[in-house]
Amino acid sequence: MTDSEQLTGFQPISIPTDLHKLNRTTNDSRLDRSNTHTSRKETRDPQLDINLPYRTFSENANLEEYTTEKPAGEIPGPLQADGVHRYKLVTFTPNDPDNPKNWSKAYKWWCTMVVAVTCFVVAFASSVITSDIIGVEKEFNVSEEVALVSISVFVVGFGLGPMIFAPLSEVVGRRVIYASTLLLAVIFIVPCALATNIQTLLVCRAIDGIAFSAPMTLVGGTLADLWRTEERGVPMAAFSAAPFIGPAIGPLVGGFLSDALGWRWLYWIQLIAAGFAYVLITFTLPETYAPTILAKRAKKLRATTGNNGHVTDQDLDLRPFSERLWVFLIRPFQLLFGELIVFLLSLYMSVLYGLLYMFFVAYPIIYQGGKGYSSGITGLMFIPMAFGVLASAICAPLVNKQYLKMSKKYNGSPPAEIRLIPMMCSCWCIPIGLFIFAWTSYADLSWIGPSIGGFPVGFGFIFLYNSANNYLVDSYQHQAASALAAKTFMRSLWGAAVVLFTGQMYARLGDQWASSLLAFIALACCGIPFLFWTYGAKIRAYSRFAYSGDDEETLETS
Repeated sequence: MTDSEQLTGFQPISIPTDLHKLNRTTNDSRLDRSNTHTSRKETRDPQLDINLPYRTFSENANLEEYTTEKPAGEIPGPLQADGVHRYKLVTFTPNDPDNPKNWSKAYKWWCTMVVAVTCFVVAFASSVITSDIIGVEKEFNVSEEVALVSISVFVVGFGLGPMIFAPLSEVVGRRVIYASTLLLAVIFIVPCALATNIQTLLVCRAIDGIAFSAPMTLVGGTLADLWRTEERGVPMAAFSAAPFIGPAIGPLVGGFLSDALGWRWLYWIQLIAAGFAYVLITFTLPETYAPTILAKRAKKLRATTGNNGHVTDQDLDLRPFSERLWVFLIRPFQLLFGELIVFLLSLYMSVLYGLLYMFFVAYPIIYQGGKGYSSGITGLMFIPMAFGVLASAICAPLVNKQYLKMSKKYNGSPPAEIRLIPMMCSCWCIPIGLFIFAWTSYADLSWIGPSIGGFPVGFGFIFLYNSANNYLVDSYQHQAASALAAKTFMRSLWGAAVVLFTGQMYARLGDQWASSLLAFIALACCGIPFLFWTYGAKIRAYSRFAYSGDDEETLETS
């Protein structure tokens, strides 16, 4: 079997050799063209769903089979080798019980909460160990920088994992990725808790970071599988809060736990939480990815009817998986280093992500070092940040409602820059919060000042991330998944790096000016959304990949 057949578990159907050669020739030429410097400008797709397998299927794939419901359960496909008969592309039927969008609202909410809890657990695991880095230093007799590497390697895994797991889920489905990666993550938490040397701890944390990145990557797609576009606002808001509340709650729980039981229990609590999430997601969440569900249905139809004409586009894509792997591994880097929009937005999101992980080092410096608080009390200082995240999550559906209202002014086809309005409003929250944090952090001042500074920072995070993601999606259309992967890769590398030098920065500049430096960097980044608001359309017009717009974008309805 080819690489793709081994991954999908799909046994080759009896496709005549001449069609096989024809499809291979067509796909190979398309693949070769994707790696040249010729233009690949995007056109607007009114039915765009970035969770469809644009990355892994050939360009001539008919993805309509995954978005339509036909009474016959099929639509005409390409001609078979005889030039007379056509393949039958399997679709969902109206009110099809196998279609996740037709499940009961109660069950869809259950699935939503399961994946949101899983996302929270992953984010919690990334930050809970920050509460007792000193314990690791003393146990293994290493420097603070070496102990902090246990955070960095985990965050690096967050950047590397999605490059593989996201496109792989488009081939094998979401459920098998959830189950296998969470199981791997649970297994490798145990040697972290029992580690007798720093090398074991760091290697296992790196593996955990890569494995835990998969659920974080797939959650948004799962929600898109479950909810129709008009229903998606509130579930997406609930999900978007989880990755930011987890890092805020981690130091809170970890602080009291490490004070009482020591640093190893910071890993045992991860094991308990991740084990719970693994059981929930493995035994209560069915497959939700339409291409995988329909591929199984097509295979069953071929077996029961004896007609090899029942297929999906996944079955007709005969390229080896290794060829597709090359495309979706290289494309994110093409976008990151060749597209100004992707690079600057990735830079901005990297700064924000770095700030989040800098706080895990800065809060202990301010409260434990400056005020003499315990790890547990220091963890309480993250509560306003968590409230800020919740407040922005509550406001998120209102922002979406406002976008839909503005969209009507452009005949339903607004320019991508409309997505920047929430970013232009909320970007100021980050430097405001950081300046408050900086200049109320004197040891003889009240604890409440730096803590309150976390509220506007938390409030701004979700608006900024959602706006950046939406702008990339609207700008890059079918290339959006690769653009988002590029952003995730860059931000994770920077988030991993800043943890290692934050302590030295605070020691050299002082608590107030170190935090002010971060505030000034965040303030400088506020110019990025305004830059794209003014020049974004022109930049997209000269871009090789971005959707550059058409007359619809500038035509307001009467």
